[in-house]
Amino acid sequence: MDVMDCVVVGAGVVGLAVARALALAGREVLVLESAHTIGTGTSSRNSEVIHAGIYYPQGSDKARLCVQGRALLYDYCAQRGIKHRRCGKLIVATSSAQVEQLALIQDKARRNGVDDLQLLSQQQAQALEPQLSCHAALLSPSTGIVDSHALMLSLQGDLENAGGVIAFNSPLAHVHIAQGAIELVTADGTRLRTRALVNAAGLHAVALARSVKGLDARHVPGAFFAKGNYFTLAGKAPFSRLVYPVPEAAGLGVHLTLDLGGQAKFGPDVQWVAAPDDLTVDARRGDAFYAEVRKYWPALQDGALQPGYAGIRPKISGPDDVAADFLIQGPATHGVPGLVNLFGIESPGLTSALAIGHQVAGVLMLHHTEQ
Repeated sequence: MDVMDCVVVGAGVVGLAVARALALAGREVLVLESAHTIGTGTSSRNSEVIHAGIYYPQGSDKARLCVQGRALLYDYCAQRGIKHRRCGKLIVATSSAQVEQLALIQDKARRNGVDDLQLLSQQQAQALEPQLSCHAALLSPSTGIVDSHALMLSLQGDLENAGGVIAFNSPLAHVHIAQGAIELVTADGTRLRTRALVNAAGLHAVALARSVKGLDARHVPGAFFAKGNYFTLAGKAPFSRLVYPVPEAAGLGVHLTLDLGGQAKFGPDVQWVAAPDDLTVDARRGDAFYAEVRKYWPALQDGALQPGYAGIRPKISGPDDVAADFLIQGPATHGVPGLVNLFGIESPGLTSALAIGHQVAGVLMLHHTEQ
């Protein structure tokens, strides 16, 4: 039976960032990926936004890791020549009743370490974006967009240059906690023993953890799947910045994001689904987008929105629950030496990926030195 130092399950952006951090720290790393290439799940079906860290509860892992990860990500992209743009974002009050909420958002962001938000009047906001309709807005200059696939390719390159290996088409079949190691069996019958296992399986992280023999089921949360549908704009985008309405109870609203080619897309919405395998976009869901978008862009024409793509958020809280934080669960919580589970790594997971990688590597390096 082959013996490995570290195995990471999942070659999405977070799994690659974790594997890279471990390899750069001198660990022997094998990544097991069930698909034929990197980033085929949530990592390739998101808005590619570099988030500032505005909305998350103070003291949460989402807030802390987003702010840390955003700084790391901008530096990394600049060093590696990865396409990105610090385009900025406008959070817009589309009614007079929402104006006072902007100050609350600004204060919340400040407590999270985001101190560059600028409160704009209607005239100031429209001077930046003439097509915008609003009563006031917050400008977030540190929000941006990134080529997520180029980012993942770079992370893969760093990992492999540091001696790490990715095994594609290698889904796990069995995981067993043994004495002094974790035993793995892949679907093709390959048997491995590893000192450390990082479950970065994204949409399948909860299912993988439930299958681990020797892990107390009390430490495994429930799995919920929130599908997000995107609709693309036919024609040239009228905005140079991202536009988000003031958040409401159901989520962040229907927002406008841009890709690096200037193409605008709207979404994602929230559609709770039973399983993470339906990625078709129902064109009828776009009907509800028009009224929401016209609150901040009245000139949106009928028929201008086309079905784009859908992604699934790997949530660990349901539709009637308070939104859960990231759950980065190590041996100090579940008592299994060498095992780290990453649960609920949804947005801002892309922005936070490098920071998550550093944190997980730190947890496992501490475990390694204590052995």
